[in-house]
Amino acid sequence: MRIAVIPARGGSKRIPRKNIRSFCGKPIIAYSIEAAQASGLFDDVVVSTDDDEIAEAARQLGATAPFVRPAEISDDHTGTNAVVKHAIGWFIERGHDVTHACCIYATAPLIQATFLRDGYAALAASNAAFVFSVTSYAFPIQRALRMTSAGRVDPFHPEHRMTRSQDLEPAYHDAGQFYWGTAAAFLEDVPVFSERSIGIVLPRHLVQDIDTIEDWEQAEYMFRAINRR
Repeated sequence: MRIAVIPARGGSKRIPRKNIRSFCGKPIIAYSIEAAQASGLFDDVVVSTDDDEIAEAARQLGATAPFVRPAEISDDHTGTNAVVKHAIGWFIERGHDVTHACCIYATAPLIQATFLRDGYAALAASNAAFVFSVTSYAFPIQRALRMTSAGRVDPFHPEHRMTRSQDLEPAYHDAGQFYWGTAAAFLEDVPVFSERSIGIVLPRHLVQDIDTIEDWEQAEYMFRAINRR
């Protein structure tokens, strides 16, 4: 059995009701649910929430919300691994053989089903514990600068002052969309950011972290531009 787990607690502070706030005409969580459904990979698309309104919205969008997420894994400090681990355990306790799970963030409106399929294919074809979305930095990280207390600039890596950009190693960061893993890896708390993981590279125009209202507006601009093409 393969499950998608979409964490969506009700207590978002920086953007109130963030997980079901309207994004370009529909609750933002709808895009994650729809991508999971369109991928054709999952036996169940589960929204893990502590909030009745979010649970009802999830059901109306075609996902399931079969349990109330416990309070001890519903605060600001709970990592997503604990949420996925709880969901896997819930299914196992009811006699289901969960082999793989994919954590999909509720606020990932640019997510594409094709990359979910690429992620699962990479995981199934390897001995990796996890496969997750990454994207490249737009500028070489070796040219990063710090600001001193006097307002002057100071290179983090002065040895690369004169290195040509094309000679610098590309760098990537977590794209914050999806995290495929074997059920065993989630249950055993294997670190996601390690040599046991594979990165699926997304184009930068499909990646936008959403933590502030400014981020939200930027993501809507990107979404509209992509869908006008």
